[in-house]
Amino acid sequence: MNSTPDRPWRGVLVATALPLRAEDMSVDYEAYAAHCAWLVANGCDGVVPNGSLGEYQVLTPAERARVVETAVAAIGGERVVPGVAAYGSGEARRWAEHAADAGCSAVMLLPPNAYRADERSVHAHYAEVARAGLPVVAYNNPYDTKVDLTPRLLAELHEAGHIKAVKEFSGDVRRAWELAELAPELDLVIGADDVLLELAAAGAKGWVAGYPNALPRACGELFRAAVAGDTGTALPLYRSLHPLLRWDSRTEFVQAIKLSMDLAGRYGGPCRPPRVPLLPEQEKDVRAATEAAIAAGLA
Repeated sequence: MNSTPDRPWRGVLVATALPLRAEDMSVDYEAYAAHCAWLVANGCDGVVPNGSLGEYQVLTPAERARVVETAVAAIGGERVVPGVAAYGSGEARRWAEHAADAGCSAVMLLPPNAYRADERSVHAHYAEVARAGLPVVAYNNPYDTKVDLTPRLLAELHEAGHIKAVKEFSGDVRRAWELAELAPELDLVIGADDVLLELAAAGAKGWVAGYPNALPRACGELFRAAVAGDTGTALPLYRSLHPLLRWDSRTEFVQAIKLSMDLAGRYGGPCRPPRVPLLPEQEKDVRAATEAAIAAGLA
């Protein structure tokens, strides 16, 4: 399933890792542009810059803006759905306006995450950002935000015209069926790599993905087989990749994915503080799973 101009979140959109130079932790924009182009050349449908995997929280405003502009210049705005999360709704709306000015096709938005927001605040937040004029993909991550976008609340946001899709990261695959009943026109987007097969079976239309940063062709094949119901292809791939995919749902997901990129011949590099390197036993596990995937021809 490929993205379309009016639904650019369909297909495989990679939550891009951001290359940082080891010597000074500055952003290597040239390498980032090359990475975006490489992902599309290897079967991905687009990118999501400035997500958590892109370490947006530790970027300056100038860096954050340039990351979006770099992605658009590299692969075209129709393939770019930037994260616009911010503590304030006004700031998030300004990032959405910047995305529109840069030529992006849609934006991805967390709920208010400076505090445990109530439902009235969630409605107001999404309404404010929707005024920027771009379609909004809600991002439900109750672990990090402490705000749970339940199927009922998502259906309300969709009915109000504030969102067009949701990146679902709760891990509760049962929600997909309830959401389809309450808001059948709201696109479900897989938000955690390690529930891909389950959410694809429940009708997901897209995948905002982490591990294609390292293994785009295998991950793309997995997604396409899963949404097509081709379990003969999808199940063996899912079984082989799952030791890596589950890292996407762990605290150390950025470090793990960047290490896998390094091992697969892509530049992952370091993370900005406060993220620290993997513990030795974590690094060992990621290395073993990545090397097994490479040996199986999945790189």
